[in-house]
Amino acid sequence: MSVPQGGMRVTVVGCSGSYPGPDSPASCYLVQAVDEEDPARVWTLVLDLGNGALGALQRYVDPLAVDAVLISHLHADHCVDMTSYYVLRKYHPSGSQPRIPVWGPKGTARRLARAYDLPKSPGMREEFEFRSFGEPFRIGPFTVEPAAVDHPVPAWAMRVSAYGKVVAYSGDTGPTPALLDVAADADLFLCEASFRDGDDNPPHLHLTGVEAGETAAKAGVRRLAVTHVPPWHDAQEMLAEARSSYSGPCELARAGAVYDL
Repeated sequence: MSVPQGGMRVTVVGCSGSYPGPDSPASCYLVQAVDEEDPARVWTLVLDLGNGALGALQRYVDPLAVDAVLISHLHADHCVDMTSYYVLRKYHPSGSQPRIPVWGPKGTARRLARAYDLPKSPGMREEFEFRSFGEPFRIGPFTVEPAAVDHPVPAWAMRVSAYGKVVAYSGDTGPTPALLDVAADADLFLCEASFRDGDDNPPHLHLTGVEAGETAAKAGVRRLAVTHVPPWHDAQEMLAEARSSYSGPCELARAGAVYDL
């Protein structure tokens, strides 16, 4: 499939919450857009690379064609396949690949080095150029606006825009006003829903389906994709929760789903 000019393509590579499920790897989303001046050049971002995601990613793109990786936080279900991606780029038969930028929370380089039992220096710094989230930044046609959210570890939501289109990604978070700015008027909102409404849920961790829908409604998003549902929950129940508080187009994220914005 060719990426449409003048817009973005979002592909759900993995959407299982907390650990891989029988139908999907853990979190990973592919965001692509054609270069403004060269229609043959497709810019490719990967948002998170959780358990099992690198294998599935190869169905949709050559991993060597990825321009940057954005890691929302350092829990394994969002970052651990970076260890395999390190191997792919370092030892590929065509030769060691050029460094690409990897944005994430402070400490990402150290965390990934530990995950592959590498010394702190150089760790993976010869394969990846690590940068910390903070101010908005541009890469190719994309503008990325990160926002700190509410999770037990430093975690970031992301607003990615190009050609007047916006995809918002919650990452993992409890309820927080920061999501309203991230998702404001987004064409697509990839919003986590890991908890069921009515359960005795711990604070500062995840959203319920109802809260995901409420956030989408308040932010005025055009389409909501409920994601990061753990395999121990009935995903259809989570979808019903989101639909109870958001009246716009709403569906479950599924591995392989493609959204042209």
